[in-house]
Amino acid sequence: MVEIYRTPLTADLVKDKAREFGADIVGIADGAAMNENPPDPTDPRRPSDITDYDADRVIVIGQRVSLGATRIQSWSDRHKYVNDELTIAGLEEVALDLVRWLEKNGYPALIVPPTHVDPWRYDGDPRAHQKLPLSLDHAAVEAGLGTLGLNLQLLTPEYGPRVILTAILSSIPVEPDRRVEEPLCLGPDCGRCLSACPGDAIGHWDRDWIACDTHRQPHGFKQVTEFLDEVIDETDPEMQKRMLRNEKSFYIWASILRGAGAVTGCRRCQDVCPVGADYEALLKDALDAIPEDTPDKRARLDALRGAEAAGDRGPGYAARKRWIGS
Repeated sequence: MVEIYRTPLTADLVKDKAREFGADIVGIADGAAMNENPPDPTDPRRPSDITDYDADRVIVIGQRVSLGATRIQSWSDRHKYVNDELTIAGLEEVALDLVRWLEKNGYPALIVPPTHVDPWRYDGDPRAHQKLPLSLDHAAVEAGLGTLGLNLQLLTPEYGPRVILTAILSSIPVEPDRRVEEPLCLGPDCGRCLSACPGDAIGHWDRDWIACDTHRQPHGFKQVTEFLDEVIDETDPEMQKRMLRNEKSFYIWASILRGAGAVTGCRRCQDVCPVGADYEALLKDALDAIPEDTPDKRARLDALRGAEAAGDRGPGYAARKRWIGS
């Protein structure tokens, strides 16, 4: 790029502009640090894999989810799905406004949205967990916005895990933020995410993503393909018609229409997390009790607490200490 066409900018100015456009949180990560420290070295998804030219900085922006929807206890309430989808739509507008502003000032930029999955990586198994081209939670940690929790979700001081993220790649020459070194998560000593999870997907600084996806995307690609298999395999034409007109097909249609239930879904672990300034003031009265808790879950938490007391934080922590904190 020719320098004469660039407006000198600072990190504070970029972040102030993001907030002006509607971001609730914003931080800037060093693209080189993310290239050197991919979350999964066996399957690295780095800024440099997306663009050769405009990934020196990763601007991570987030908007909080609706607290009114959060106070609904049921994990499968469609009001929650739709409200989260609307938050994504609003976040997309914020990101696009920031990209246009950056480019007006001479810095090409592109968005990594929270709903983008690379079809070239699809291996034909609809049950497999589909990852984003860039882990937004890890990018947010690199951008100084928080740390990862027991279930590997981002925790922020302001809103705990109750945020939706997107990222903007640009080689704008501004100072990146520093990672938060002190963990925000209390781990098994809290364990509310494990107690609340309807899919029983929470491990020891780990998550069973396939078990999680059955709830996190209750009307996603896997469910659509299973439903179509059932319809195709049905030999009675009248039964096929009834299947196409039943509740399951209606939910799939509704989810395709707005993305609710396909790109949004269960977030009970986010709802009940006590981290964040918003929890004590606006959420605790509705969410303190966890009806999903069971004696088996309590026993598992006791075992994790015992392991940590003995100095064993498990392989999940060892592999992710950079983003969890120490």
